[in-house]
Amino acid sequence: MYDPVQLRTFLTVAQTLSFTQAAARLGVRQSTVSQHVRRLEEATGRPLFLRDTHSVELTEDGEALLGFARSILEAHERATAFFAGTRIRGRLRFGASEDFVLTRLPEILEAFRHEHPEVELELSVELSGTLHERLDAGRLDLVLAKRRGDGDERGRLVWRDRMVWIGAEGLRVDPDRPVPLIVFPPPGITRARALDVLQADGRPWRIACTSGSLSGLIAAARAGLGVMAHTRGLIPPGLVRVSGLPDLGTVEFALLRGARGSAAAEALAAAILSGADRLTRAA
Repeated sequence: MYDPVQLRTFLTVAQTLSFTQAAARLGVRQSTVSQHVRRLEEATGRPLFLRDTHSVELTEDGEALLGFARSILEAHERATAFFAGTRIRGRLRFGASEDFVLTRLPEILEAFRHEHPEVELELSVELSGTLHERLDAGRLDLVLAKRRGDGDERGRLVWRDRMVWIGAEGLRVDPDRPVPLIVFPPPGITRARALDVLQADGRPWRIACTSGSLSGLIAAARAGLGVMAHTRGLIPPGLVRVSGLPDLGTVEFALLRGARGSAAAEALAAAILSGADRLTRAA
C-alpha cells in the first residue's frame, strides 16, 4: 500500500526538483519531505531520486512511479469528492501560457470539467506577460504562467526548468554575425530574457521572426530562420538544442490567483498541481 500523502510529496518534489520548494508548496518542513520520500523508497524498494547539494533528478524508477502516483491520487480525490457531496458552481476565468499549448494540459482541463460540470470554465491562452497584466486588472481568476524574473515569488510554484536555445537540426550560429532571433512580441518574458542575456554577453542580435503564436515560432525555427529561447522540458519535435550562446538560466511556472477567490479556482489549482508532471509532456 502506498500512502497518498507520501505520493503527493513525491509528485511535488518531481515537479519542482527541489526538496525545499516542495516543502514550501506543501506547507511542511523539509525534513518531512525527506522522510516521506525515504519511506516511499523503502516501500518500492527502489531509489526514486538522484540528489546532491546542487540538484535533484528523477531516476528511471522515479519516472515510472509518476504515472502510478498520479492515478492513485486521482482515484483518491474522486472518492473524497463523491462522499463529501459538494458541488462547485460558478464562472472561472483561467489563463494559460502559450508554453502549454502542445502539452497535456487539455487532459487536466477535461478531467476538471468532468468532475465539476457546473463550473463555467473560460480559457484564455496568451503570453505570460499578458496574463500577468490581465490578472492584475481583475480580468482573470487563475493564471498558469512564467514568473516575471529573479525575485518574483508570487503564486504557487508548479514547475522549474532550465531555458535553452533551440533551432533546426544542423543550424549553426555564426559567431561573427548577429544572432538571428525567433521571438514572441512584447511583453513576452522569454523574449526579454533572450535579449537581456545576449546584451549582457555583448552579442549582437537581429529579429528574424516575431509571432504571438507558438506554432508560428516553431514553424520559423523548423525552417531554419534562427534560434529561439525555450524551456528545456518542452522542446517541440523537429527542434534541437543549439550550442555556442550564453546561458539563459532557469524559468519557473507558477499558479497565481486573482483578488476574487473562489472554490472553483482553488479546485482547478489543486488539479493542476497534482498533475503538473503532465505539463512537461507532449500531447
